Amino acid sequence: MSLTPELLLHGYSIGIFPMAEHRDDDDLFWVDPKRRGIFPLDGFHLPRSLRRRMRNGGYHPVIDQDFAAVVRACADRPETWINADLTRLYSALNAIGRAHSFEIRGDDDRLWGAVFGITLGGAFFGESMVSLRTDGSKLALAHLVDHLRRAGFTLFDAQFLTPHLASLGAVEITRAAYHRRLEQALLRDGKFLQTALDTDPHSVIQRITQTS
Repeated sequence: MSLTPELLLHGYSIGIFPMAEHRDDDDLFWVDPKRRGIFPLDGFHLPRSLRRRMRNGGYHPVIDQDFAAVVRACADRPETWINADLTRLYSALNAIGRAHSFEIRGDDDRLWGAVFGITLGGAFFGESMVSLRTDGSKLALAHLVDHLRRAGFTLFDAQFLTPHLASLGAVEITRAAYHRRLEQALLRDGKFLQTALDTDPHSVIQRITQTS
């Protein structure tokens, strides 16, 4: 049976997520890591170089300006777990307001970087990110963390911890700890689209540094 958007959302609600072995593999499998990477929303680390980049401006955050292009960019790598079936599912979830791309665009509106993921309750399940310009994905993560906090989210699932994510404050927790956080987050009503974006990097920096 083909994986449906409804079944995909159910998987996220119980702590699992699908992947493919590679882009051209038609099969999907469920993943339930023993240790899970998350971004504590009150513990994002803003390196000095990233603060300088944010203060320099010349960019703006947007949501879902070109969701399909973001997914394509994330999948356009020599090795990727995003196959055609997942691309279809993400598109279907975006159409019903459950999958979103958080994009950083330059003043010329070109894409600098982005993160896309799925929302349920007060949980944001980060799927992938892309950087098309220096610090593009870091800018997206910083602004996304601030947006999630203001929108009432309590869980930012990063799936797997990488050195890049760890340098920005992501941590690894046990499966049991993750499930406890997920259970609490699903009781909340996150307002991802209903919360206005703050495009002023100075106020974003101030809020992040006050809570980290």
